[in-house]
Amino acid sequence: MLQFIRSRCIVLWLAFGAQVSMASVAMPQNTDSEKVLDIDSIFLQKKGNKVLAAFYKQHQNKTIWLHKTQSRKILLSVLNQSADDGLNPSAFALDSLNHFEASMAAMSDAQSIDYDILLTTKLQRYVWQLSVGVRNPKWLYRDWDLTPKAVDVNKILDRFEKPDSIASQLERLKPNHAVYQSLKKALQLLNNFPEDTIDCIAIPRILYQTDTDSSLIRIKRKLIYWKDLAPTDSLDTTFDQPTFAAVKKFQARHGIRVDGAIGKATVDALNFTRNRRREQIIVNLERWRWFPRDFGPHYVLVNIPDYTLNVIKNDDTVQTRRVVVGVITRKTAVLSSTFNNIILNPTWTVPPTILEEDLLPAAKKKKSYFASKKITIYNSKGGVVSPSNWNPEKYKNYRYVQAPGDDNSLGNVKFNFPNHYSVYLHDTNHRDYFARTFRSLSSGCVRVENPLPLAQYMLGEKKWPMEKICDIIFSGKTTVLPLKEKINIHQLYWTAWMDVNGVLQFRQDIYNLDDELYEKLRQ
Repeated sequence: MLQFIRSRCIVLWLAFGAQVSMASVAMPQNTDSEKVLDIDSIFLQKKGNKVLAAFYKQHQNKTIWLHKTQSRKILLSVLNQSADDGLNPSAFALDSLNHFEASMAAMSDAQSIDYDILLTTKLQRYVWQLSVGVRNPKWLYRDWDLTPKAVDVNKILDRFEKPDSIASQLERLKPNHAVYQSLKKALQLLNNFPEDTIDCIAIPRILYQTDTDSSLIRIKRKLIYWKDLAPTDSLDTTFDQPTFAAVKKFQARHGIRVDGAIGKATVDALNFTRNRRREQIIVNLERWRWFPRDFGPHYVLVNIPDYTLNVIKNDDTVQTRRVVVGVITRKTAVLSSTFNNIILNPTWTVPPTILEEDLLPAAKKKKSYFASKKITIYNSKGGVVSPSNWNPEKYKNYRYVQAPGDDNSLGNVKFNFPNHYSVYLHDTNHRDYFARTFRSLSSGCVRVENPLPLAQYMLGEKKWPMEKICDIIFSGKTTVLPLKEKINIHQLYWTAWMDVNGVLQFRQDIYNLDDELYEKLRQ
């Protein structure tokens, strides 16, 4: 009996010792590589996020990321780098996510579920913001008409489950245009610039080469900071040749008249700090997330603040023009469309805004205004009304049409495309405007410099030689010419980019949109 008890004790001791030995080895029952937890559907519904609930429902209300260690860590790294695309890192609860990740081994099941849900929520936000933008331009502006992008964030998240597909999926979300990529490089470049501590510059007058003024010391420091002027050991108050050359370089980068003189426009641009330029880049990254992903193989691109028009075919710039755009009170609309026809010798029907603000006050003072502008008045039945019988109190009951000709407000040619703002590209009877640097001068439409060769190009140069186009113009007959080739038109607004030579480019924010948008992006 004693022997049996001794043997029994040995067996129990061996069993207990084995358990102690096994417990002393780090072998948790539920490692993060194995952990898949059930989530209460009611708990998900209380989150008040239908997209979130739908994502987990299609995964049988189980955690997604806990057992996908490699994908989870890659995606967490992506969120930690969200600022590289100008997104606001505070939108992604990075402190909480990083804390959860660091505590994975010690977390309870409830904490693990919280981590999984939080990561999903922030990934959904990241996908949405990267794909379509942080803000909706239709809610911000009345004169932006861009087609919303269709994005299925849950479908995209499903593709993130495989680590080797994450990088390619992320690239598909971002704008693929070269300007967006250059803006990211510009943002990185400015992040590496030292802090801008140079005081605000004020000048007593326009400064010219050989002038002397104390403000030139700060001006030179700014030009050195932005790498337009080579560093020097001594700074003096003389406007010397190297400074003159540097000012011209700076002016060219900022769309300012390149004359080497330091006036208000140049000083205003010099007074932009590094942080303000960073903010400008960030708002332009946001705009590019609003713009169409595919411009088409053949399109006309108007950058409103740069006053330029470029014709792009198969990624090559084939024509470039100066343009005149709308004043701040009659902004040129941001839109995408497709040209449908070109009109030679167009008539011009006076639009409501110009009618009320320009025509009506002038015609009330002097009814001969109509004859001087070759404007015919029509009643609601299409009958011609004599200016002497025109009733200014009922001015909205009439239609006002200007006859074709060199003095017509649309000039000799009009480029039509469907849109919600009744705008178009056109020639002008104020061709002297194109010589100006600041060309925010129109009533909303885009006026094009030297438009007849552009019309010939769009119509087809073989079928439409310039002689044939000029014959129609000289006839004075209004002629509508349908376009057979599909050519898109994109009127866009961006004030910062980096050119192909890696040079930072900035333009005046002519509609004062940058600061307000940055503030909304950081709310």
